[in-house]
Amino acid sequence: MTQMTKPTLEVCLSPALVHLYNTKDVVVVIIDIFRATSTITAVLHNGAKCVIPVASVAECIELGKIIPNSITAGERDGKIAEGLQYGNSPLEYSPGFIADKTLVLTTTNGTRLLHMISGASEIVIGSFLNLTAVCSYLMSSGKNVLLACASWKDRFNLEDTLFAGAVVDRIGAEFSINCDSARAARHLYMCSEGNFREYLKDSSHYLRLSAYGLQDDLAYCATADLHPVVPVLKGKEIVVIN
Repeated sequence: MTQMTKPTLEVCLSPALVHLYNTKDVVVVIIDIFRATSTITAVLHNGAKCVIPVASVAECIELGKIIPNSITAGERDGKIAEGLQYGNSPLEYSPGFIADKTLVLTTTNGTRLLHMISGASEIVIGSFLNLTAVCSYLMSSGKNVLLACASWKDRFNLEDTLFAGAVVDRIGAEFSINCDSARAARHLYMCSEGNFREYLKDSSHYLRLSAYGLQDDLAYCATADLHPVVPVLKGKEIVVIN
């Protein structure tokens, strides 16, 4: 009997490296823990119609003018971008506020990376908030997977890599892994012992956002499985598929 070949699992640590990876017909998971993918996950689980990720503030503002029942939101360098209505905090978007609305979102790192991916089978949004749901979805896909970290302005960051390591630890046995980035990410996860917030509290991005008084956001984003949904890009919209 011929043994079936397992799909591959790789980790890209920065958008600056994404051109080195094959994304054609691959399930690509976009990871921007602090805070874009966490916000997208929370927004959709709380009842938003969809999220439209855009690369620029100008495009975000223009779409907000023409899309009915929409909200423009986003940040640059951790602060609400000028001209937008709301920021990039998952705590801003309660079910009573965001239900049935369209969120047009632009961020420094996460939405930028998403627009860099070409030819993917699917683009999935990953965060600690939907960790188990994403892992289950990736195992059921039967396809090669790339875990793509948004990082911070192309520089390695701890939180995105920690999430990638958590995924590798949970589902790596179901994949073929010949990727040192994936192994390194898993080692970081094992060092954290599952206490994500404690492990991240002295990381550069945690300290950067803490200086803006965003500790509640950071604690929220470091919590596993609060929003058990799988957001996927369909055309220009991110929607929940489960």
